[in-house]
Amino acid sequence: VQLQASGGGLVQAGGSLRLSCGASGLTFSSYVMGWFRQAPGKEREFVAAISRSLIITDYADSVKGRFTISRDNAKNTVYLQINSLKPEDTAVYFCAAGSYGLPLRRFPGDYNYWGQGTQVTVSS
Repeated sequence: VQLQASGGGLVQAGGSLRLSCGASGLTFSSYVMGWFRQAPGKEREFVAAISRSLIITDYADSVKGRFTISRDNAKNTVYLQINSLKPEDTAVYFCAAGSYGLPLRRFPGDYNYWGQGTQVTVSS
């Protein structure tokens, strides 16, 4: 199984980025997909998750209204549109796949596979 995250970069506060995560080696549509992030010196934290059916999403309070998770099961890809970026959004962003069902979960241990991460840096 391989998850490949991309799309990170350096952006000014208020800017936007679109992260992508392509998956291979698994039946993508059978997995809940999530995004997490980890800032230097901090624990990995939940950002967003989307159900297998695309219908149900969940967001951390800190990103609600600014971030949008989506997926394309035909392309085996999950996306994270991040708008109105703030310096505190600076972190390595990881995608993850979980074999569980509903309800969506926020604990990293509930996810089976992880991507390598993509760096998002927001300058003030």
